Amino acid sequence: MTKTEKQFKRAVAIITARGGSKRIPHKNIRDFCGRPILSYSIRAALESGAFDEVMVSTDDNEIVRVARQWGAAVPFLRSQDTSGDYASTDDVILEVIRDYEKQGICFERFCCIYPTAPFLTAQRLREAMALLDTAESVMPVVAFSYPPQRGLVVENGRVRRKYPQYQNTRSQDLEKMYHDCGQFYACRTDAFLRDGTTDVADLVPIYLTDLEVQDIDTEEDWEIAELKYRRLHTADSARA
Repeated sequence: MTKTEKQFKRAVAIITARGGSKRIPHKNIRDFCGRPILSYSIRAALESGAFDEVMVSTDDNEIVRVARQWGAAVPFLRSQDTSGDYASTDDVILEVIRDYEKQGICFERFCCIYPTAPFLTAQRLREAMALLDTAESVMPVVAFSYPPQRGLVVENGRVRRKYPQYQNTRSQDLEKMYHDCGQFYACRTDAFLRDGTTDVADLVPIYLTDLEVQDIDTEEDWEIAELKYRRLHTADSARA
């Protein structure tokens, strides 16, 4: 297919939801505060109005059913190569981009959204996609709650400071450090194809608060996330 025959669109939301979760079985479609956790990512993307298409990349037929039920497209299934434990997010993104190209569709921008991100909002997605007007890639970050320079390690059953040079440095004098929120990555497609990753040199942050972020990797994480979500939304309802 020639370039002139291709259909160019502005942006796609790619929600990555494979079926083989080990630590929390059926994690991506498990009930979270009354509905499948995947539905929160889909709803935020749809409500943002920032995308020509909101799609789910999966290898699982039950996830396909849930995704379509909540309004997402599933135009093709994920391959075996990107369904295993060792496939990276970048591998999945590249496959999606290439599969759309086979259909004659090219997106200028994309946002890769994780399926277990119930605290993600449409507003944050709009902010991220708007930042791509002046940057090549966007990552949501949150500050470490405790300075990592004061971190401890255990060696041979004994505690020691990882960075002893900072033992007596005041917390306010330490460089502020952030970590990836694990919610989404927004990127220009040409920059991603050039470098093979969303971690390009021209990467800018969106700063999130602790209230907007929660890892969900264990059963305990899940319980904490539900408690936090209910508390936040009860407070929002009370203010309304």
